[in-house]
Parts: sequence; C-alpha cells; structure tokens
Amino acid sequence: MTTQRFAFKKGWSQVPRNKTEEIRLRIMDALGLQTRNTFYIRLRGKIEPKVSEAEKIENIFREYGITEVWGE
Repeated sequence: MTTQRFAFKKGWSQVPRNKTEEIRLRIMDALGLQTRNTFYIRLRGKIEPKVSEAEKIENIFREYGITEVWGE
C-alpha cells in the first residue's frame, strides 16, 4: 500500500511560510508527538492516522483556510 493516502503533504504545501512552525507545533501537540522526526514521519504518511487524529489534523488546517489536506 502506498503512503500517499495517509500523507498530509498536500495541505502542508499550502501553509504560508510564516505559519509552518505554528501549525507544526499545533499538530504535534494535538497528536501527542514528542519530536520533529515523528511529525515528519506522519507528514509523509508512513503511519496511518486514527480517525480522531485525522480529524484533528483536518481541523487545524481548516482554521487556516486549507481544505485539501490529504495526499502528496
């Protein structure tokens, strides 16, 4: 199975440059991630998110006007 399905790179590519750290920290906090490495593993879709995690990610992006989140 490809990891494209679980990656949120599509949404991440739409994040304004001055908001990347803010959004990364919010996602890390929402998912309980401790390191940047675990964030980037999730970003690339190496780990399938739980439904609740996917909803949290989508909600954070939605607050910044980003609605197309999933994919490469």
